[in-house]
Amino acid sequence: MTNTIIFDMDGVLFDTERISCGCWEEVGQAMGLGDLSEGVRGCVGLNKNDAEILMKELYGEEFPFDEFRTTVRALMKQRLLEEGLPIKEGVMEILDYLDKEGYIIGLASSTMKKTVMSHLEKAQITHYFRVVITGDMVKHSKPMPDIYLMACEELGVTPTNAIAIEDSPNGIRSAYRAGMKPIMVPDLIEPTPEIESMLYGKFYSLLDVMDYLKMTSNGA
Repeated sequence: MTNTIIFDMDGVLFDTERISCGCWEEVGQAMGLGDLSEGVRGCVGLNKNDAEILMKELYGEEFPFDEFRTTVRALMKQRLLEEGLPIKEGVMEILDYLDKEGYIIGLASSTMKKTVMSHLEKAQITHYFRVVITGDMVKHSKPMPDIYLMACEELGVTPTNAIAIEDSPNGIRSAYRAGMKPIMVPDLIEPTPEIESMLYGKFYSLLDVMDYLKMTSNGA
């Protein structure tokens, strides 16, 4: 029985991918680094280590990743202070439903733990998650399976009995490689045929995911 749901955070629970990508592009222009759009999209779902590897592969070993990342993080913090933390449609409803129905709920995000916990606390949803696994807890995060395997191990569940809810291709690849059932709720990037072949389901809001889970739990 699939009674475990593990969520990604950025782009799934919070509409932060959009703000983050805007900050990456803005800082890239301000630092005279040119068009970083390929790197920005490629880094969606990656942790710090893997983002640095990708950016240097794309833009050369001399790419000033640490300075760039520090500046992006400061701008992102400023944006969130100005605009508030944008919560995705259906977050409260699906978490409340899963909790009441006795699902095991976890979170696996490539973002650093300090930021993840701050976001969860601001949204007052920390208590829903039995485990929170973050990008600084693994050497390689998404698209490698490590982060989801760690989450399943911490929860004491078999990956084949767990659903991952993701918005990015890197996240889907990670969950699929871990042996889980990946559900995609696309945010900034639509799935390619390669990603489509990995999906257990695709929906355009968490409310639709909740309706699907209700239907399947009722044997429909």
